[in-house]
Amino acid sequence: MIAPIDMTLDELRDALAVTLPAHAVFDGWSRTALDGAATELGVPADRAALCFPGGAIDMIDAWFAMIDRSMAATLEAQGVRGMKIRARIRAAVLARLGEAARHPDALRRALAILGRPGNARRAAKLGWRAADAMWRAAGDSSVDFAWYSKRATLSAVYAATLMAWMDDDSEGFVDTHAFLDRRIDDVMKIEQLKARIKVDPDRHFSPARFLGRLRYRAGR
Repeated sequence: MIAPIDMTLDELRDALAVTLPAHAVFDGWSRTALDGAATELGVPADRAALCFPGGAIDMIDAWFAMIDRSMAATLEAQGVRGMKIRARIRAAVLARLGEAARHPDALRRALAILGRPGNARRAAKLGWRAADAMWRAAGDSSVDFAWYSKRATLSAVYAATLMAWMDDDSEGFVDTHAFLDRRIDDVMKIEQLKARIKVDPDRHFSPARFLGRLRYRAGR
């Protein structure tokens, strides 16, 4: 195992992402929290700071990336790729939420920072990345429009479930689980409805048919 002092900045960033949340609980996503994480690892604080030139937002980014890796490992251990699609979605959301919720106060502080108007673009990027990571871990192989639609849908489901979790004081977060099940049911109903709709080609606009009708009317 590489000693922290000998790590590259990328390796050190990943190592700090593991220790940072515990310090962010008390000191926020701040330089103080980063200094504490660096001390815990036994690396100079100035070197640790080089890993996060953007400050708090970069620390949160690194933590979320670590959560995605842990979530993927959890899903693989559960054999998620052998599950039906509904079960895959549920397992993915709960696995990622479970990883993030290991440090609930750090998560709340992180979401408060991401909720600032100036961080909207970065927050959207991280949300999309989380959805992509969940689908990839679940074995998704879609392409083209389906690739985008699946991630957009899952991103919305995850964000809504995360907000429900933050207000959930039920034992074992059973209310959050029930909320997630309802959201997945809604998504599945929409997908089933789309699958039942038979496209009638005569109802689609056809330039050739339109021009033909013009010619017919002109000749009358």
